[in-house]
Amino acid sequence: MAAEPSALHGKTLQRRRRALQIGFFALFLLAPALNLLRFDLHEAQLWFLGQRWTLGIDAFRAGQITANEVALSIFLRGILPAVALVVGFLYVAYRWGRLYCGWLCPHFSLVEGLNALLAKASGKLSLWDRERLPGAQPQKRWWPAFIATALLFGFVWAITLLTYLLPPAEIWGGLLTASLTPNQARFLFIAWGLISAELLFARHLFCRFGCAVGFFQSLAWMANPKALVVSFARPRAAECRGCEPQADACEHACPMRLRPRQIKRLMFSCVQCGQCLQACAGSHAGRGGNPNLVWTVGVDALRETLRQRKEGN
Repeated sequence: MAAEPSALHGKTLQRRRRALQIGFFALFLLAPALNLLRFDLHEAQLWFLGQRWTLGIDAFRAGQITANEVALSIFLRGILPAVALVVGFLYVAYRWGRLYCGWLCPHFSLVEGLNALLAKASGKLSLWDRERLPGAQPQKRWWPAFIATALLFGFVWAITLLTYLLPPAEIWGGLLTASLTPNQARFLFIAWGLISAELLFARHLFCRFGCAVGFFQSLAWMANPKALVVSFARPRAAECRGCEPQADACEHACPMRLRPRQIKRLMFSCVQCGQCLQACAGSHAGRGGNPNLVWTVGVDALRETLRQRKEGN
């Protein structure tokens, strides 16, 4: 199967992706307060979907169930769900790449938002970029917004992480009344500083090299030559010279700072967000042509992989 999204289809796809990101970000923030998912260190108790998730060990100690029953409970409520979650997650990555990163991950949502603010402030998507984006017109008034957003979400992120480990009412109540314990305050401010620094200076590096969830998705994706991949129509490479509204629009659109026209092994951290495809489709639509970048999967992806290997040799 090969997909050639038009500029209009690309915009629709991005709207759906944004909606999923916003929804999952809200779920990430609210999950502890709603007891959808959290681990209470006070009680050594996992909460899942509003219920206490137990393995039956306490009931076994109290003599309420037998050893066989507690063993079965551990398997059905502990081992089996964990294995199913890991296998399912890696299967999705094996078939379609880092979809979680590009379509759900709360951190990547912040990466994209901060990219947009930094581009307005400095004309770059990263503080470490040497050159500005083509046609960029930096405005210093956006610097406070960029810094404040990173600090704000760094703080929110730190509080949220703490509520995954301790009762949210206790943490928010302690924060509002300035009655957090010393250990809680240390965790909060250290986490705030580290997360804010990462968002300001190293958000792309973390996604590409520091995130274990993303790394294992990439490993699974690379192991499958038929997995969803961005394919470049190399025989029509000359058409890229007329790219509009700026040269190399696909590269400047990539929030991970990758070059989409490169071979798969150099796109190891691609999050399948589709922004490079949208930029390419928009550029070619203005010139009445077909895009040079398309998503391919299955047999078409295998052909692309074999072609890349042949050219690499």
